[in-house]
Amino acid sequence: MISLKVSGMTCGGCINAVTRAIQAQDPQAQVFADLAAQTVELETSLSSEIAGQLITDAGFPVSS
Repeated sequence: MISLKVSGMTCGGCINAVTRAIQAQDPQAQVFADLAAQTVELETSLSSEIAGQLITDAGFPVSS
């Protein structure tokens, strides 16, 4: 499981955008987001670097 700190998520639409960004590259990925903690946990075959870049490209900056 990959855990990432993601900024800027405020609603379900944000979670959907993050989920779509990940699942476009790994359709089997499971995405679990916590708006309050601003974290995303992923079960995916993608590396954490690639997943982070996909989320950043979707408009939600990832920090370490």
